[in-house]
Amino acid sequence: MDMDLAYANAAFIPGAAEYPPRWAAKAAGLRGALGARAQHFAYGPKPRQGCDLFLPEGTLKGLMIFIHGGYWVQFDPSQWSHLAAGALARGWACAMPGYTLAPEVRVHEITAEIAEVTRQLAQRVAGPVVVTGHSAGGHLAARMGCTDQAVAVARVVPISPLADLAPLALTKMQEKLRLDPTEITAESPARQTLRPETSAHVWVGGQERPSFLWHARLLSEAWGCGWTVSPGKHHFNIVEDLETPESDLMSTLLDGL
Repeated sequence: MDMDLAYANAAFIPGAAEYPPRWAAKAAGLRGALGARAQHFAYGPKPRQGCDLFLPEGTLKGLMIFIHGGYWVQFDPSQWSHLAAGALARGWACAMPGYTLAPEVRVHEITAEIAEVTRQLAQRVAGPVVVTGHSAGGHLAARMGCTDQAVAVARVVPISPLADLAPLALTKMQEKLRLDPTEITAESPARQTLRPETSAHVWVGGQERPSFLWHARLLSEAWGCGWTVSPGKHHFNIVEDLETPESDLMSTLLDGL
């Protein structure tokens, strides 16, 4: 099996190159429309340790954190701001943290950064905290639900997560990720335990690479939680339902809290 091909999403998505500039344009549009309700703060001293925080109008119901993907080696929060729209329309704040990228740091250090910004956000924003994220961000969202993380999170909804890091060590990405057996065990959500007080649901696109369907099912089975295969969605458009307040994904994230 060609492990690099197994994780090559863009090669199997028509018009894949059109997505990043489209995301950036929509993200800038939402930030401009929010004005003073779009805030930014540093949660640490490193350049990428910043967080965008978007506030809704009216009574605040809680906080949804979205963690971007990019195999821990690319992207930043500014490309994803538009995905806050669904949460804001429901009266929830939405935070999008940045994090230091590999190979400058390793995956366990990125997890520690996300845990730190999650703790700070819980102090800034009243109400329950829900953490979601996409791809590598789905991995980091899942890590916030594990028993080894001392963060107060009500629910985690990993989207197309990387649940076991062992296969990634067999790809060319290993040159930057530098995964070793200890880190693979510690940083694979499917090898860890979900906190009893944190609910979880895994979300994945029906048209994703088979490897991502495997990761999603693996995590749902390991944690004994539900999982949803969203029909017709691939790895790039699976997150679009975060823009729509009444979508099934948004209901799974926020209903009942």
